[in-house]
Amino acid sequence: MSAAAYLKSSFYEQLVEHAFISEVLQEVWFGHGETVEVLRSEVDSAGYDVVFECKGVLRHVQLKTSKSDAKRQTQNVNIALADKPSGCIVWLVRHEDAASRRVRLSYLFFGSPPGQPLPSLSDFRIGKHSKGDATGKKNERPSIRLVPKSRFVRIETTTELVQQLFGLEQ
Repeated sequence: MSAAAYLKSSFYEQLVEHAFISEVLQEVWFGHGETVEVLRSEVDSAGYDVVFECKGVLRHVQLKTSKSDAKRQTQNVNIALADKPSGCIVWLVRHEDAASRRVRLSYLFFGSPPGQPLPSLSDFRIGKHSKGDATGKKNERPSIRLVPKSRFVRIETTTELVQQLFGLEQ
């Protein structure tokens, strides 16, 4: 991430989220002639950032993002997401193109087919706070599980992601 993006990380996170939502809306509209309702969470305490509804399929989505060359091997997932119908995690892998002044997205997906609950998180390690307490101990975060990158499915295009999210066929 450039210095400017690092210093304005909230802005940059919103830029990527808006680009993602735009990609989903365009793919569903132009590819399938359907609309998607989009609801955005004000607070992340319930485990999701955005809710999509398309053709009766409701998806509570936790968004994660990283650059294409990032080294991150796990994502923190709030267990509350498992209480939502068809909860899932979409890891936005961003490819920044300075020449076109655009971000291109590919995806990593953790979830089940439309209408099915999130796979169990019980076998994953419990997350810890990133900062230690006064003694330096990093306490557990009982509501967070660390899902390894290897458990995510790589999805290269928004067309494929829309199929995964809503079951829409080409």
